[in-house]
Amino acid sequence: MPLAPDVGRFEQNCVLIEDGIATAVSAGADIAVLPELATSGYVFESGDEARGVALHADADILTRWALMAGDTTVVVGFAEVGGDGSLHNSVAILDGGEVRRVYRKVHLWNTEKRFFIAGSLAPPVLDTRHGRIGVMICYDLEFPELTRKTVLAGADVLLAPVNWPLVERPVGERPPEQVIAMATARINRVFVACCDRSGAERGQEWTEGTVIVGHEGWPLAGGRGSELVIADVDLREARDKRLAGLADALGDRRPDVYAT
Repeated sequence: MPLAPDVGRFEQNCVLIEDGIATAVSAGADIAVLPELATSGYVFESGDEARGVALHADADILTRWALMAGDTTVVVGFAEVGGDGSLHNSVAILDGGEVRRVYRKVHLWNTEKRFFIAGSLAPPVLDTRHGRIGVMICYDLEFPELTRKTVLAGADVLLAPVNWPLVERPVGERPPEQVIAMATARINRVFVACCDRSGAERGQEWTEGTVIVGHEGWPLAGGRGSELVIADVDLREARDKRLAGLADALGDRRPDVYAT
C-alpha cells in the first residue's frame, strides 16, 4: 500500500498508515506492505529531527495498528529508538493482533548512515497463517548474500518496504530496483513484494515503483502514486525450486566450491 509520508508530519503520517491498513483489510488482503519509514518520512536534516519522530518497538501505536489489521499480516516501516538510545531504520511485523517482530535494516543507504545505526541480525523468517514471510528493507535487497540466506531459511515471499529515489534510466527501461527484485525472485524462485512511497519530499523525487513479482521472476502487479497494488498468489508455489527436470535453484548450489 504506497503512501506519501513527510518529515515533520508525524500525526498526518499515522493517519495515512491507518487509512492504508483499513484499505488493505477492506480489500481482503492477507498480507499488506507499507513503505520504508512510513511513520516519519525519509529526508531528515539532522539526527535530532529523526529522533523527534522515532518510536520504541513497544509503542502503543504499533499495537493499535496490529489490532486494526486483524487477520491481515502488515509490514510497516518506522524510525526506531532502541533501549540504548540508538536510532534504527526498522520495520514492524504486525501479525495475529500483536507486534510479532521488529527488524532493523542491515544495509544503510547513503545519508541514512548519518542518522541510523545498522542492524546486526539477519532478516526474520516467520510462519504466518498466510505463508512463510521474510522481511527486509530497501537496500537490503541489493545484497544477494542476504536474500539467498533468507530464502534458505524458508521464506516463501520476501517483503520489502522501500523508499526508492528516482534515478535516470534509458527510455522504456524499468527502474533498476525493480530489475533487482525480478532477478532476486528468479534466481531464488521466491515471491517478492516491494512497497515504494509516492510523492516528493524536500526536493527528493521518488520512483513510485511498487511491484509484486512472481516466483518465476515476472511482475504480477505494479502501480504508481498511492493506489493499492494487489496480486492473488499461492505462496506454496515458491517451495518448488525446480527450474527444469534435473535443475533445482537451491539443490544445484555448490557451497564447497564457493568456499574456496
